[in-house]
Amino acid sequence: MDFAFGARDETFRAEARAWLAAHRGAATRGRDWERTLGAAGWIGLGWPESGYGNRTATLTQQVVWAEEYARCGAPPRSGHIGENLLAPTLLAHGDTGQKRRFLPPVAAGEELWCQGYSEPGAGSDLAGVRTAAVRDGAYYRISGQKIWTSLAHEADWCFVLARTDPRSRRHHGLSFLLVPMDQPGRIEVRPIRQLTGTSDFNEVFFDGARARVEHVVGAEGGGWRVAMSLLGYERGVSTLAQQIGFARELAEVVAAAVASGAAADPVLRARLVRQWAELRAMRLHALRTLGGPGDPGAPSVAKLLWANWHQRLGELAVQVRGAEAAVGPADWSAGAPYEIDAAQHLFLFSRADTVYGGSDQIQRTIIAERVLGLPAEAKEAV
Repeated sequence: MDFAFGARDETFRAEARAWLAAHRGAATRGRDWERTLGAAGWIGLGWPESGYGNRTATLTQQVVWAEEYARCGAPPRSGHIGENLLAPTLLAHGDTGQKRRFLPPVAAGEELWCQGYSEPGAGSDLAGVRTAAVRDGAYYRISGQKIWTSLAHEADWCFVLARTDPRSRRHHGLSFLLVPMDQPGRIEVRPIRQLTGTSDFNEVFFDGARARVEHVVGAEGGGWRVAMSLLGYERGVSTLAQQIGFARELAEVVAAAVASGAAADPVLRARLVRQWAELRAMRLHALRTLGGPGDPGAPSVAKLLWANWHQRLGELAVQVRGAEAAVGPADWSAGAPYEIDAAQHLFLFSRADTVYGGSDQIQRTIIAERVLGLPAEAKEAV
């Protein structure tokens, strides 16, 4: 599958490119940038419904926007969890009141979201959730811990998968709750310091946190179906934008290899060529599957491909620089700030690519059971 760009699509491309060129330097990253995008109607292009302050676009136009956004080096998004995960889930499973309450602030860039799925004892095993939610009048009271929660330190709301039936096991008895994060004394967010020295992920502790009964999506006990539906939205158009970022990183690694003389090594040169060829294959795979009939294995195949590819690129990024790759851009003596350059960050951060968003082992299990029809893996009861 490939995209045929018509006159309307090229007009859309020109509009997107001109707007990004005019605004990317005028707003800082984070909430200010989300509001800038929202004011121009660029949030929610892929939603199947309009009327929430968003405008809709064809699949081709969504690809155009995602690629132009990545190509121009626009700021990282803080609102992508609300726009690309929560919103499609609410449109599919939420009631009218939930849509009217939560979608307009997402489209305007006014409310940021985080995802409360993984737990210390149930990372990729989502059915092992132990966080509990107990009905208390008009509210649920939530107790438990979530981990690896991206943007929790900035988010206004969190969608939380919690066990509302204490007698239930595995995927039964779970509910999908919309929880406000501004609850001092009931919600604590602790940043997790990573190898890179930054804190992109967080631990979140719930101690009697409250969620309104009307903010349960898909009814009490229906959380597993909603959660699985949401996971299907994690891939898609954004994959193509991600690959443009990968192409930029690969170009930088190639330039470093040429500058250092490492490109003269035929073995290393062959690895660089292989990286380029595999990236092209990933793009063609993404185009083939995008917008096509549902394929239960496609997201897992895509995750296995790009995660391992990106990890190998991180290894190449330091290999082509030789011993210089062990030296930081600033003095690492006692008391000095911990700083690393782009290549070192790529190498260190990409170590997590095969773990977050569903580990390689989990992706292979999904392919084995849901695509190949192999016997299900035995799991212990929680």
